[in-house]
Amino acid sequence: MFRVGQGYDVHRLEPGRDLWIGGVQIPFPKGLSGHSDADVLLHAICDALLGAAAAGDIGFHFPDSDSAHKGRKSREFLQRVRDVVLTSGWLIGNIDATVVAEKPKLMPYIDEMRSNVAAILQIELSQVSIKATTTEGLGLTGRGEGIAALAVAMLTSEPFG
Repeated sequence: MFRVGQGYDVHRLEPGRDLWIGGVQIPFPKGLSGHSDADVLLHAICDALLGAAAAGDIGFHFPDSDSAHKGRKSREFLQRVRDVVLTSGWLIGNIDATVVAEKPKLMPYIDEMRSNVAAILQIELSQVSIKATTTEGLGLTGRGEGIAALAVAMLTSEPFG
């Protein structure tokens, strides 16, 4: 048996914040605005996993109204989501994600992002795909106002292989 979940997140870019994507701090004059470190990629992956497990969403588990989550690293959210998935009786089959940003160029950081996600989720690197794209100058990401991420996760009831 398997289940599929999808996740989406977007955050506004603003000066004076560090830019975290996929657990990687990326040198850039702006960072993503949010209650936590605003890592859009890890947030989208959290929602995809939670959705596949029918276990709510990131806002339910880590509400921005709770001061305990202020400034928290999104990798901590993903670790907790992994625990929710496993205690629900599921195994992570794979993750496929896309980050949508005009700038900065993310290709130099993709391998590190994949490694981070695989390590946090305690799965093989081959189970994690991360891509980056632009919107050719269109929309909020194209205008450089924010960065978005989309993710799909597949959960299985039995190990692969």
